Parts: sequence; structure tokens; C-alpha cells
Amino acid sequence: MTLPHTGRALADAAPVPYWLDRPARPDPLPPLSGRHSADLLVIGGGYGGLWAALLAKQADPDRDVLLVDAGTCGWAASGRNGGFCAASLTHGLANGVDRFPDEVGELERLGRDNLDAIAATVAKFDIDCDFERTGELAVAVEPYQLDGLAADADLARRYGHRVRLLDRDEVRAEVHSPTYLGGMFDADRVALVDPAKLAWGLRRACLDLGVRVHEHTRVTGLRADNAALHASTLGTDPAAHPTDPGRSDTRAAGQPGSIRARRVVLATNAFPPLLRRLRAYLVPVYDHVLMTEPLTPAQRDAIGWRNRQGLADTANQFHYYRITTDGRILFGGYDAVYHYGNRVAPELEQRPATFTTLARHFFTTFPQLADVRFSHRWGGVIDTCTRFCPFFGTAYGGRLAYAAGYTGLGVGATRFGARVLLDLLDGGNTPLTGLDLVRRKPLPFPPEPVRAVGINLTRWSLARADAREGRRDLWLRTLDRFGLGFDS
Repeated sequence: MTLPHTGRALADAAPVPYWLDRPARPDPLPPLSGRHSADLLVIGGGYGGLWAALLAKQADPDRDVLLVDAGTCGWAASGRNGGFCAASLTHGLANGVDRFPDEVGELERLGRDNLDAIAATVAKFDIDCDFERTGELAVAVEPYQLDGLAADADLARRYGHRVRLLDRDEVRAEVHSPTYLGGMFDADRVALVDPAKLAWGLRRACLDLGVRVHEHTRVTGLRADNAALHASTLGTDPAAHPTDPGRSDTRAAGQPGSIRARRVVLATNAFPPLLRRLRAYLVPVYDHVLMTEPLTPAQRDAIGWRNRQGLADTANQFHYYRITTDGRILFGGYDAVYHYGNRVAPELEQRPATFTTLARHFFTTFPQLADVRFSHRWGGVIDTCTRFCPFFGTAYGGRLAYAAGYTGLGVGATRFGARVLLDLLDGGNTPLTGLDLVRRKPLPFPPEPVRAVGINLTRWSLARADAREGRRDLWLRTLDRFGLGFDS
């Protein structure tokens, strides 16, 4: 039942991402028009594309790198997420052990090195993105989840993680919620960032190194052009969406253009891919988020949370939440919404029923914050695959490389993915291109309508498992057996 104050708390929430709704947002760069050439074309200005452009230019300052984005850099998933920058490359250790048992130790090492390298890049280029290695606190909110936390801690320690189990009183001393029954704190494998500022800082670093960046430039087609690739583009009008200046709209078309490039990185996340083959492996899943107004000192005292850890509960349909540097609480997750036919559209970012559910769960978690209001509500689309972690490949005779399927953990893993893509484009065998993670593809999703039926049945079964002390029904056990699934 909706709490009496839920509607009031949501009444004035702006329907835009908090991270993007600030004066620090840089002015858009002009769309591309006319004919151009480049050594490396990067399609997509989210984290994956920005990291690829930056690393390519650092490795070879003479390489001519051109990056285009249909909106502005960071306007999609990279500017809408919770800002959890994790060391895991496999969507958690347990998923890595299940899917890559022979190399999970190496993947864990690579993940730690990757997080260290992100921190070093933030320092080197003076990126003001509030990067904090606060760690993450996983909390049990039902008695059956305590056994799962203990098993997770045992597994983590086997791979060298510094984790600590907390009983009810210890976890509530860290963050006070009457729903917490225990917790597991991972001290050093999760950092928190301001996600939009990270994207904007990477954009600035790319520009400083000489990367050419054109925003509001949609790539409409790719074709082989002798030893290179030819990309057709269409510039779009940045003024077409005054309330969401990052968004692009082909109906407000500008000048056509073209780019001839020796090599191409494709980093377009969950949006309809330029490569038809990718459609079988990806589904766009909408995640929704609330952001509170800044808490008062008394409200902060009521919940504790002095150590600023990232937080997540351990249900199948889980919530993630964190405190911002200006004292707001971001609260997201739970629903993972798929729309028939892999539909992606701006109107799907606003889902009142989900926002009401999130608000109700927020006040259940923190009843002492009953007077808090939400300043922003938004949604974003996640590129999900059946193994929950990225997959890689090449096309056009090795002249194009792609990565996709990060499933919500792309803030950190995209830098690793960019390294893989550059290695693939170089064409040699490297320690990264030899990994099973890189060489193997996930199982594809079935076509519609079976796809939608299967995904929605899985969502129903996950909710049912949460209501039945974690007991998985026959459908979920069958998916587990075949290495398939669907994660909230």
C-alpha cells in the first residue's frame, strides 16, 4: 500500500537525471558535417567510447582519433547511473566463478588493476568527479539472506578480498535502518564517483590530447570502403530538446556527413546497434532512480552513514543507494523493465508506478526520513546480456571492434573493455584477447515474442523467490542450468 506521504515526496521531483541537471554541464560541441577521415573512429561518447579514444591517443599521440555521439558525451547511461565504480569485470565474483572458473583469478587481478588505473587517470588529468574509494556495504533485509552473505564472504576471502561480516548491531551502527539484519563490507573494490562529471572529465582529457569530438552526430550507416570503413552521419539540432540538451533527434536534422576511418570502435551501449548480429545478444532494460533533496544535519544524524559507503541489499530485485557529496541520497534499482521488441524511447524513462514503489521502499528503509522530498526522478537503459558481463568481437575483417553487455557495471569495466577493443583492432594475440571472457560470446536471447515472455516470466519468478525466502522455482533453476538469466 502506498504510504500517505509518498505522493507528496515525489510531487516536485524534476523528470531529468540529477547528475546532468547542473551548471557544470559543458556546452555541446558542434555536429560533424562534410567529409572527414581518421585513423580511428569511435562511435559513442559514453564511458566505453571515451576510454577508447583516450587510451588510443595516449598510446600513440600521432594517431588521428575522431569521436562522435548522437547526443552529448555522457548523456545516456554514463550520466544516469548510481556512480558505483567497481573492480569486478564479471558482474560480481560469484558470476565470474560460475562462468569463467579457469581464469577468474586473473580476471580479479585485472579488475583491481583497472580500478587503480581509473584512480590514476582521474588524478593525472585532474578530473573533478568526487572519486572516493569508500567500499560497499551489502545488507541482508530478510533472515534467509544472512546465509548468502556468509557464503559470499567465504568466496571473497578465497580470492583475497578484504571483507568483513557485520551482525545486526554492527551494520546498524554504520547505517541505521530498522530493516538491516546483517551486512558484509568490502573495503577496497568499489569507489563512488559523480558519473556525469567523470564523463565530462574524460571528454576534456580527450580534447586536451587532440581527439576530435563531434556531438549531436548520429551514425546512420557503415560500409566497407576498400581497406577502411565508411560511416554516414547526420548532424542533429542541439536545441531540439531544451529540457534535455544531451538528447538527439533525427527529426531535427542538420547537415549530412561522412567519415572514412581505418579502424572503428563501436560503443553504443543498449541503443539499436549498427551491427545486426548484436541484436540477438542484447536487450535494453530500463532502470529507474530517485534523488532526494540534501539532508539536514539532523536527518544525517538520524541515519548515521558517516563513512559514505555504497549500499545495496541482497535480494534478487535489489536496491542500490549512496550519499552524494552535497548530502543527497540516490536510491535506485528494484524494477528491471523490458519493453517488447527491444524498444528504446525517451518516454520510457519516466514510469510513475516504479517511482512510487521506489519511494515506498525508501521510506521503509529509512522511516526516520519521512519528511524528505525527492528532487529528481529519472530512468535509463542498460545493455543486458545473458551472462551479465561484457562480451567482445570484431567485424569487417577486424577493422571494427565492439563491446557490449556490461549490465549495469560499466562505470569501471568500460575502461578494461576499451583496452580489449584496441588490442583487437591491432590484430595481435595479447594477454587480454586470449581470455575466455573476450573469446566467448554469451548465449543469445530468443526472438520475439518468446524473448518478452521469457524475460517477464523471469522477472515474476525472481520476485516470487524474494517472497519465498530465496527459493528458486523450476523456471529459474532451468535458466541456471543453461547459464541464462535476468538480473535486476
